[in-house]
Amino acid sequence: MTLAERKRRLVSDELTESALQLLALKGYDAVTIDEIVATAGVSRRTFFRYFASKEDVVVQFLADMGAGMRAELADRPAEERPSAALLHAVRVPLAACSDHSDRALRVVQLILGTPALLGRFLERQAQWRDELTAELADRLDLDPAAELYPRLAAGMALNAFDAVLQRWSTSDGTEDPAELLDRAFEVVSPALDAVGAR
Repeated sequence: MTLAERKRRLVSDELTESALQLLALKGYDAVTIDEIVATAGVSRRTFFRYFASKEDVVVQFLADMGAGMRAELADRPAEERPSAALLHAVRVPLAACSDHSDRALRVVQLILGTPALLGRFLERQAQWRDELTAELADRLDLDPAAELYPRLAAGMALNAFDAVLQRWSTSDGTEDPAELLDRAFEVVSPALDAVGAR
């Protein structure tokens, strides 16, 4: 990473952190871009160099959250059951949450409680589903246009992830998301493996 790239990343991270703190504290509608830039110590012009809107700040956090899922699925052993491989893939964004649990919890609660942000989150999840579908199809040598399994399996894995986020959010962080994910996959694993084995 060049010095310029590192500087861009630092400014982007500072803007993201300032925005997320304000948004979680005051609520999405109550925070202005002027407040975000004042907190971050940058100009409006700098903000718009990195983000098009307040929503985009949160979307960037979501992009970071889901970035490694497909890569993790691709790296899993070929002989591993589909349920186990998908569980490891979906653990990637949860691990990111665990690494920054206070911030992540505030952001998840903000997203789930703000219709505009929830809409963007669902858009992002649709991209994750497409990426997991493609990787699972490659992994199992299935045609995703002809076979239902890859898309259904990716959807089940992400539904388990959603259920965990909802439960973690409503418990105000008192429940362990990793344990919740294991429990969720106990429910979906039989279907994932039965269909994947055919």
